[in-house]
Amino acid sequence: MLVSVLSLSLISSNAQADAKNDDDISYTNGKDSDNVEKIDITYRQLFRGNVKPFELPQAITTITGDDAKKLGMTRLQDALTLDASLTKQNNSGGFWDSFAIRGFAGNENMPAGFMVNGFSGGRGFSGTFDMSNVESIEVIKGPGSALYGRSDPGGVVNIITKKPQYYESGSISAIYGSYANQRIEADYTQGINDILAVRINGAFEDNNSYRDTVTRRKTVLSPSFNIDLGDAESLLYEMQFFKQAQRFDRGIAILNDNFDDIDTSLYLGELNDGPTTIYALSHQLTYDKQLNSQWALLAGLSYRDTRMDGFSSDAELSGARQSVYVDGETLTRQRRKRDYDSSDSALRVELSGDTQFAGLSHNLLVGIDAYEYDLSTALFRYRGGKGTYTLNINNPVYGQQQPDVALLYQNIEEQRGVGLYVQDTIAIANNIDILLGARADYIDQDIFEVNQQTTNRNTETRLSPRLGLIYKVSDNINVYTSYSEGFLSLSGTDANGEPFGFEESSSVEIGSKFSFNNIVGSVAAFRGRKSNILVADPVNVGFSAPLGEAVSKGVEIEFNAQISDNMSLFVSAAKTQAETENTVVNADWGVEIPQGSPLVNVPEYTLSTVLTYFTKIAGMDSQIGSSYQYVHEQLGDAADLSFQLPSYQLAGLFATLAFTDSLNLQLNVDNLFDETYIESSYHRLWSYPGAPRTINMRVDYAF
Repeated sequence: MLVSVLSLSLISSNAQADAKNDDDISYTNGKDSDNVEKIDITYRQLFRGNVKPFELPQAITTITGDDAKKLGMTRLQDALTLDASLTKQNNSGGFWDSFAIRGFAGNENMPAGFMVNGFSGGRGFSGTFDMSNVESIEVIKGPGSALYGRSDPGGVVNIITKKPQYYESGSISAIYGSYANQRIEADYTQGINDILAVRINGAFEDNNSYRDTVTRRKTVLSPSFNIDLGDAESLLYEMQFFKQAQRFDRGIAILNDNFDDIDTSLYLGELNDGPTTIYALSHQLTYDKQLNSQWALLAGLSYRDTRMDGFSSDAELSGARQSVYVDGETLTRQRRKRDYDSSDSALRVELSGDTQFAGLSHNLLVGIDAYEYDLSTALFRYRGGKGTYTLNINNPVYGQQQPDVALLYQNIEEQRGVGLYVQDTIAIANNIDILLGARADYIDQDIFEVNQQTTNRNTETRLSPRLGLIYKVSDNINVYTSYSEGFLSLSGTDANGEPFGFEESSSVEIGSKFSFNNIVGSVAAFRGRKSNILVADPVNVGFSAPLGEAVSKGVEIEFNAQISDNMSLFVSAAKTQAETENTVVNADWGVEIPQGSPLVNVPEYTLSTVLTYFTKIAGMDSQIGSSYQYVHEQLGDAADLSFQLPSYQLAGLFATLAFTDSLNLQLNVDNLFDETYIESSYHRLWSYPGAPRTINMRVDYAF
């Protein structure tokens, strides 16, 4: 069993993650009431090998679950805002996590392609990922496709879940706040004996929101157990059940680019549609074997079922059918029904270790993975003419007779893939390492479109190379450069029933990492390119169409500084220029998208900071601090370059007070100055407003 440090600071970036992933370190992490030392057990991660993050030629940010909790963040989408390289994308009515890394997002009609413990967690419809079972979040940026495979050139997000421990520990938490926000969390782990350790945690949430009539009920349950098979061999099983129910919410309509006088609470759907519901059930089984002092074997199985079902009433996007542009108040709507489900199974086996060859030290990682992904997306729709099925946005009256829907399309997709990957980090000198990697992929995709009775099959075989160079200036500073290529399969078909095919990408990064006693961080410059990007089809509403090629380039800086014994500062800043690389003229749209047009929901400048001060209040340990986020203006509609979302600034305050070693009180104030803003947009009539000022109180009892 592998042991390592799990002391968590606000944000661990690069060199801090280095300490947490040193598989040769064991140490104590506190004492229980009987003054017995406790040792935390750390579980090896897929794709990690033995190379420390500080020595990898790419920027890596680690966001800890504990400090996301300190900032009052219970959803993945919110926690990711701590990294300025990530920006929010279309959230599909509030039902999934979608983000861009370094300007690049995946398929806008699907959730973002994040990973959970090295396995796919974004394929399918798993709802908004809850933070109750998150130990940490790794944002692995830039060139990495040769290892992870089938990822965007901007990077990949990997969620590391909480694992069973061989000592008893637990907590229960209650949250109450603005808009009747009510949430309960619990976590418990225990070693049943020297062989078996178990853990179970979860959360239940039942609340209103700043969006009128939009209530949310969410249940998450995550049991797991670990079996120590002896002789440095273990078997870990993890399960997660997730259920989310709320009204489908496309946001508000922005007319005449008037962002100064908008009602962020206005709901434009229909109450009688009822809630849309998501169910997800996932299983992961991991086998870990330390073969000898140099080599380790890691194998895993993953299986996940998801389902999304429900009605919605959404603003009509076609200008020829929309009456609100005429009188400024009568919104023509479509009615839709979604019946989506998926199953996703995967297998991975990898071998990692150190060896000597040709007089050089090699750190090798060799693996094979395979997956089978089945997806069914059935969209039913009613679409009338101008002035049909309307809602007055100045005086909404719900409860009108609802039209029947008919099948618009149904895609039944089967996707299978096999990949073989190898990575070798070679020490060619005392202070110079070369990283060589390659991944060979075979993907077979079959899509049957029920409405048009068409069958399409795509197959693709690709070799994705990766090359990196690390120069160690000193024990505290290194500089690096890396390059990789990759590709990504796209699910679904366009309005003509044709499959989208595959995205192709390449990326290059140059940067430096530094680690001193009082400051640790990184700086990086990057350039990525990909083709066959999907955007909304404004004529064939409900469909997407390929945009063509795009390029993203920019610089990032991130650091965590210990300003004094009692004060720390985290800063993440990014400048990203993401734009089309070619001019696209679509005859069906009648819209020209010029070369150099910005990509949707990608601001040029972003900044995130957190300042924390440790003190005592009435003799009790406490933390007080502030957060700040700046998001520059950004394009709100890929097919309408005139629709720009204004920049915004968000400030927050937080405070924790430890009454005893077991009992904590926490207060969070978000959007302190009550700024009105749009956080992301699909179209000017589907613009999602951010939350106004919110106040939440949390009580934690640990044992």
